[in-house]
Amino acid sequence: MPQQRPFRQVDVFSTVPFLGNPLAVVLDANGLDDAQMQAIARWTGLSETTFVLAPRDPAADYRVRIFSPETEFPFAGHPTLGTAHALLDAGLQPKGARIVQECGVGLVQVERRAGGGLAFQVPPCTTRALAPALLPLLQAALDGAPAPSGSVVDMGIRWLCVPLASAAACLAVRADIVALTALLSASGADGLALYGPHDADGPADYEVRALLSEHGALVEDPVTGSANACIAQLLAGGDYTVRQGTCLQRDGRVSISFRDGHAWIGGACLSVIAGTILA
Repeated sequence: MPQQRPFRQVDVFSTVPFLGNPLAVVLDANGLDDAQMQAIARWTGLSETTFVLAPRDPAADYRVRIFSPETEFPFAGHPTLGTAHALLDAGLQPKGARIVQECGVGLVQVERRAGGGLAFQVPPCTTRALAPALLPLLQAALDGAPAPSGSVVDMGIRWLCVPLASAAACLAVRADIVALTALLSASGADGLALYGPHDADGPADYEVRALLSEHGALVEDPVTGSANACIAQLLAGGDYTVRQGTCLQRDGRVSISFRDGHAWIGGACLSVIAGTILA
């Protein structure tokens, strides 16, 4: 029998409503089965919808399952921050100084930042260079834009991360969807993450774009925690900032910091819808 369940829609990686990446959160999904969760995610139509459940690990504050309209992900970045924000907004009292999320990749640490922002510790990942035989396909996917190579970083979701010469070069890319689809399939990646440095007086240190192929159509993600987490593994060193979503008329802002050998991906979150969902 359907019941009223608390629901939030959160804008992630923005201090201004409607300029970040939206996320739907069902704050009490206990009792929902896989098919019901997938149906709700399909109905919201957002890139991800999360479902909060009682934790199985006693160290966790909650367990979360993350669904796109078509499948479940073991981990994703903006859903991690958005879910933590929604729960705090609804009154969550974490067990310790940090929020501990249980998900498909295990336990993920989330901490509160000054000014109300949140940051997650990047989970363990593996990195492998793009096979040299795929470089011509990469060039074709970028419609001829010069790129030296790329690396596939896997942290439950796999991004092919490709450095470009500048932020302007990143923004200028007009991807070829046929070549991109073939490239992602051949490299075993879920999406293509492009990044290029801004000038010293730019709005951030780097510009990032996250491109995907969905049913043969080009889709650009507004602001992507997991893509930025994967890029951070390649830029490990000093702290830096990212702007993302420019080509979509968004203004996502991501902060990347490194502590004790770990990267942290941070940003602001805003609740823009609060109510209930019948499920």
